[in-house]
Amino acid sequence: MSPVFLVIQSVNRLVDLYQFLLILYILSGWIPQLRQSTVGHILAQLSEPYLRLFRGIVPPLGGIDFSPILAFIVLHLVRATLDQVLWAL
Repeated sequence: MSPVFLVIQSVNRLVDLYQFLLILYILSGWIPQLRQSTVGHILAQLSEPYLRLFRGIVPPLGGIDFSPILAFIVLHLVRATLDQVLWAL
């Protein structure tokens, strides 16, 4: 295996992990005790900087924050691009 292949595979796994963390963070909003816990604070520190990028683009509508949808779309596009690079190798 080439080093480029291993790097791209590693980045793909990190994107998967980050998507999972984002899902946990979003769901933690439905459980206030979880958001207040140490785990909730760690999830917020990992998720909020990325989500904040999209909150400036997609403002909340009717009290619902749609920015995570755009954030997931961008992560999906990154993953799809990396997969295309892997197929080209």
